[in-house]
Amino acid sequence: MIIDYDVLVLGAGLAGMRAALEAKRRGASVGVLSKVHPLRSHSGAAEGGINAALDPGDSWEIHAFDTIKGSDYLADQDAVEIMCREAPRDLIEMEHMGVVFFRGPDGKLGTRAFGGASKARTYFVADITGQALLNALYDTILKEGVKTHDEWFATALYVPDGTCRGAVAIDMLRGELHLLRAKAVILAAGGMGRVYEPSTNALICTGDGHALAYRAGAPLMDMEMVQYHPTTLKGTGFLMTEGARGEGAYLTNKDGERFMQRYAPKMMELASRDVVSRSETIELAEGRGVDGCVYLDLRHLGAELIHKKLPQIHEIALNFLGLDMVEVPIPIRPGMHYIMGGVKTDSDGATPLAGLYAAGECACVSVHGGNRLGANSLLDTLVFGRRAGAHSADYVKSVKPLESGEEFLKSEQQRIQALLDRPYKGETHARLRLELGTLMDDKVGVYRDEAGLQDALAKVRAIQARAQSVSVQDKGRIYNQALLFALELDYMIDCAEATIMSAIERKESRGAQARSDYPKRDDANWLKHILVTQTPGADPKISYQPVTITKWQPMERTY
Repeated sequence: MIIDYDVLVLGAGLAGMRAALEAKRRGASVGVLSKVHPLRSHSGAAEGGINAALDPGDSWEIHAFDTIKGSDYLADQDAVEIMCREAPRDLIEMEHMGVVFFRGPDGKLGTRAFGGASKARTYFVADITGQALLNALYDTILKEGVKTHDEWFATALYVPDGTCRGAVAIDMLRGELHLLRAKAVILAAGGMGRVYEPSTNALICTGDGHALAYRAGAPLMDMEMVQYHPTTLKGTGFLMTEGARGEGAYLTNKDGERFMQRYAPKMMELASRDVVSRSETIELAEGRGVDGCVYLDLRHLGAELIHKKLPQIHEIALNFLGLDMVEVPIPIRPGMHYIMGGVKTDSDGATPLAGLYAAGECACVSVHGGNRLGANSLLDTLVFGRRAGAHSADYVKSVKPLESGEEFLKSEQQRIQALLDRPYKGETHARLRLELGTLMDDKVGVYRDEAGLQDALAKVRAIQARAQSVSVQDKGRIYNQALLFALELDYMIDCAEATIMSAIERKESRGAQARSDYPKRDDANWLKHILVTQTPGADPKISYQPVTITKWQPMERTY
């Protein structure tokens, strides 16, 4: 079957739904495709809040400087300026959609402090901010009549004559492949967290958007910049929100010492995430941890504050470790959390591939550079989701409908059938996914070096070769999750290779890229973005793009 839209959005998290809403409001016919129900999107896992400079004592310029400093000066400053200028309007619009943000005793919107921020500008709904935003936006797109295809899985972008004109996807419930033709496609497929094990990310975060664009010829940028969150729950990977430290929680080692005094004496626990994660890693390496963990201590905050502002993480620690954070410190460790890199876009979400847009975590406008500040991710999804929706709706007005596509759909049907027909030879997607994830965490984690990265690249390419013999033992068509897992594995391998190649290329330490063999930041040689482009029949191609600097010159970054 072939379905036609003006704008097709792949992904129904905050970026995807905000893009769809804006395109619909501007008169485009819009379809949203998501491999899970929209309310199961990973945007709902964001806990701590969303940044905006609303307070009279704050300004978009201060917010922008904090963001640029946090990025270790790799963010493109023109894009950061747009995000920080437009933040207040998007936050207020979400409240008008029905998000009940926390308010203080005076009735005004209340904030909490977040890492790397010189002002408390993080607005929140307890520790379920992402869920609150997601629900409000979903209600709104339903009211606006946006069509959603829930539990559909994209297998390839349709790119006739060098222009993106849709995607082929599996309707999981029926097991059928369809071509969704469009005048423009917006990728909003989220992150690639499951390329790493463990990760704070949902099982659905397998780099689908990154890989679909990459295979279609669009470049990936800043892929070496992988953020480890400082506070993930021991043995589970669950995120313990930065909001806990924003409310005043301490990080302590086995001796009860607040060790951040050694590493970031001014900001302490609220230094940027890369700084805190490296500090914890050093504490553990030097023997001041317990069973591979340090502690998040909230006891001094009191039961009332914890139950009112941090109820979700209190419940998670209680349910999964049997520990009540009102009474005892919680064991935590750094865990892979976010990818700053993604499909290269401009500030309107347009990629170098005509007709293709991207927004949210799968995109790289580069507002995060080498390190994202907490609570800028939800802001990124709304600002650049809205802008991608607006620009694509204008773009499609001059694009003629297509009548072709049947041959491409047929070729994808044959490719998927060949995978289903492949005989079992001993390799399983589950084994390879686990091998890939543990390898990435071990060799391409908080600290990296040339030998480890080269070893990781060789092993990922070996996994890539082995993946060609993975079979799908479930031969059915209806909701065949084994088929989807096998397809996701290929996406994850593409993301892993691009990440490692970029990390090898960047011979310095900047933001999340901490090279033990190149421990210093090197602005003279590496104040630039690294791009990776897939080249058929050859190794991926590396290229560079200068960082856009408007008014903030790089300086030493201290907290």
